[in-house]
Amino acid sequence: MAETKIIVLDDDPTGSQTVHSCLLLTRWDKEILREAILDASPLFFVLTNTRGMGATSAAEITRVVCRNLKLALAELKKIGRDINPILVSRSDSTLRGHYPVETDVIAEELGPFDAHFLVPAFFEGGRFTRDSIHYLLINGTETPVHETEFARDSVFGYHHSYLPEYVEEKTRGRIQQFQVERFVLDDVRGDNLPRLIKLHDNACAVVDAEKQSDLNHFAEQLRVAASQGKRFLFRSAASLLTALARLPVQPIAPQDMARYVRNGKPGAVIVGSHVKKTTSQLESLLKMPGVTAIEVEVNKLPEHSQELLEDILRQCAQAHEAGKTPVVFTSRQEKIFSDQATRLAFGESVSAFLMDIVRGLPKTLGFLISKGGITSNDILSSGLELRSSRVVGQILPGCSVVCCPTDHVRYPNLPVVIFPGNVGDDLALARVYGILTGFDV
Repeated sequence: MAETKIIVLDDDPTGSQTVHSCLLLTRWDKEILREAILDASPLFFVLTNTRGMGATSAAEITRVVCRNLKLALAELKKIGRDINPILVSRSDSTLRGHYPVETDVIAEELGPFDAHFLVPAFFEGGRFTRDSIHYLLINGTETPVHETEFARDSVFGYHHSYLPEYVEEKTRGRIQQFQVERFVLDDVRGDNLPRLIKLHDNACAVVDAEKQSDLNHFAEQLRVAASQGKRFLFRSAASLLTALARLPVQPIAPQDMARYVRNGKPGAVIVGSHVKKTTSQLESLLKMPGVTAIEVEVNKLPEHSQELLEDILRQCAQAHEAGKTPVVFTSRQEKIFSDQATRLAFGESVSAFLMDIVRGLPKTLGFLISKGGITSNDILSSGLELRSSRVVGQILPGCSVVCCPTDHVRYPNLPVVIFPGNVGDDLALARVYGILTGFDV
């Protein structure tokens, strides 16, 4: 009988924000995929970082991951380990990302599938779906996502919160809204099995969910359908993963995460995200005791990169020596670009600069907080040069903590907080800092 493994291709490293004790891979060669498949955790994440790329690059990387995954699964089957993967293309709960590019590639390489499901709910972040309309809870107000700043994203913008219309828009009419299977709340909370069994030919389905129990119930029925031979692909935010994985409570409670801080030392905070929420959270953090604000003036890049890097690292070292936590943040004014490619290229250059900062931070750093999805991915894969890391749990709802391995060349056992750009209230970043340092918010 085949074993089940949940395999998540994550377009930034924040999809682990509702789970724990699983591996995050920043490489995807056949050997490391094989290791992750055989790991004791019921799921693992492959951090492709495709949300920070153009569509062509996103498709190429997704294809490579799928082909290596196919090879790893085939080799394991030859030695008697028959693995039945549950494949998830994890993306943003505010509907930004390369849909349908990534699900199309996964279907081409690892299909055929009977259906692919869009499940964007992320309850810890106030994202839920009702009557196939996806909402964000903003200051207590239920707001359709197309009315938010996320829908105006210069790369991934869209015009519809009603998911069948969103699908038609993003597939450019290849999938018409009337073709989309809608699982509304009454369906999700009822008996879906007969309907799930009838799905075929990679039907597109959108799923309502207002609370975790909705997805828990739906996931149970998905498992039954899969046990009867149905093959499903998921494009989801993080809350579906909670339902699929069925993990116990994390080993160390969120309020006790200071146990991971190395030698009680001050840490560092790297802020790359430019969404409005991040800016508000940064303002609150900079009012906390024990922090030193260090701005990266991105307009000086790339012409004055070396001079700027040396100055910032000097300020970080001085702050650390004085027992303070440097908060390094990019200029808050978002630049306007003539086209998507130029914007992405500039983002990559700024991120590369931030990674130079990470590589030069004091070796005795107690902790590191990374604010922003793409920034976090780059810190794990480039700044810290991790092949893989393990999520130890959530310090706040939606904010994962991973630890560097004990043999890391520069930062052994360093706890790293992966803090998405669009999660939490205005005090959330200060609250994480407070948990790790003991300062009251």
